[in-house]
Amino acid sequence: MATTQEASSGNVGRTVAIGAATGVVAGLLANFLRKAAVQAPTVMAGRWDKALAAEHAAALKIFDLLEKTSDEDTARRAFLLMQLKHAISKHAFQEENVVYAMMRDQGLTEAADHLNHEHGYVKQYFFDLTEMPKDDPAWLPKLKEFRGLIESHMREEEQDLFPKLRDQLSEAQNKHITAAMNKEGLKLA
Repeated sequence: MATTQEASSGNVGRTVAIGAATGVVAGLLANFLRKAAVQAPTVMAGRWDKALAAEHAAALKIFDLLEKTSDEDTARRAFLLMQLKHAISKHAFQEENVVYAMMRDQGLTEAADHLNHEHGYVKQYFFDLTEMPKDDPAWLPKLKEFRGLIESHMREEEQDLFPKLRDQLSEAQNKHITAAMNKEGLKLA
């Protein structure tokens, strides 16, 4: 027969195990809910091309906030740049893993490769802006140069290439791309 001390020790161990398991479940649930909240605007926008256009608009709003900063707003610049990098990285992940792949499957290989190539320059701008001191007088002009590349890229996608792809696809294929893109976005949300 177990002593009172052994029984009490067993109860403490069980309580700790239950507490740890509850903490893990709560953490996983909180992370899933955070991801769902981040991906929700994209999902709510509807079809894949409209969702990507909504993400474009959201990124431009962050650019607007960055452009309103002064050289003394170093912490704000760093924070907003981090937000922009996260938003565009998630967006690019969706495009590269679903939309550009479908473009290649539909014979738009050269266009998909061109867009993917531009994503490399987006990463270069993020690297350069991250490495530059946020109070460097050249920081804001570099940001504006970056925005010019992004806006050109967005226009080409929204006005030419995405409508071309959407029109080549059946309704079922467009729905499939939307679901696949949202699944990919949830991974990085």
